[in-house]
Amino acid sequence: MNRIVREHYPVEKLPEDLREGGSGDANLRVIVEQLPKPASEARLRELLALARKIEPIGDDPVQRIRELRDEWDD
Repeated sequence: MNRIVREHYPVEKLPEDLREGGSGDANLRVIVEQLPKPASEARLRELLALARKIEPIGDDPVQRIRELRDEWDD
């Protein structure tokens, strides 16, 4: 993710809509970050299809752990 930070940036250099709340001689810290792209609908459908393929572990996690432990004993 791209990030630009400017310390002590003069208020008068900001665009008009960003000057609100700052006095004319104030210095600001300006941080500009690129937002990640939202997932496309196709990608969300793909992830949902993958999630549906995952086998449920079961209702009893303790039993599942015992089964996994017993696999090591063989």
